[in-house]
Amino acid sequence: MNTPYRIAVLVGSLRKESLNRKLALALGALAPAALKLEIVEIGALPLYNADLDEGIAPREWLVFREQIRAAQGVLFVTPEFNRSVPGALKNAIDVGSRPYGQSAWASKPCAVISLSPGALGAFGANHHLRQSLVFLDMPAMAQPEAYIGHGGDLFDDAGEVTNAATREFLAAFMRAFAAWVERHT
Repeated sequence: MNTPYRIAVLVGSLRKESLNRKLALALGALAPAALKLEIVEIGALPLYNADLDEGIAPREWLVFREQIRAAQGVLFVTPEFNRSVPGALKNAIDVGSRPYGQSAWASKPCAVISLSPGALGAFGANHHLRQSLVFLDMPAMAQPEAYIGHGGDLFDDAGEVTNAATREFLAAFMRAFAAWVERHT
């Protein structure tokens, strides 16, 4: 394929200096040429309310849904909040999945990578998110699993991944994801 696959990247953390945003940017740099990663912002999405879909939905929802529909795959990069996904990410999932029967997510190949400052690498959020992906009919890459712990020690001041083994794991993850997208597109 000559044209790279467009991959919508959703970052679960809204912090300006988010470790997960740094990871998303690093993944973009490590991705094979077959993928073009684009962060789709979720912080300004109004909370999902089905009443708003009965008339003219908020412009932010319409733009977001179109960004997801235009993508050929989705990469979720998330921290863990209270053993689950952050509220902003869950809201984005809900916004993209509605109105019922018009989900922007349907059949989009996806992958989940989670990162936390702690040792568990946001394992709980990673698996909790996967429960929603089943309902959304998104084929989620199962291997390699990616739970990145001790995220605070992962990047230098320029946002580069400092550990060579971690950098190679992330590059291998992105190669596997490219193959996954190719297989499911």
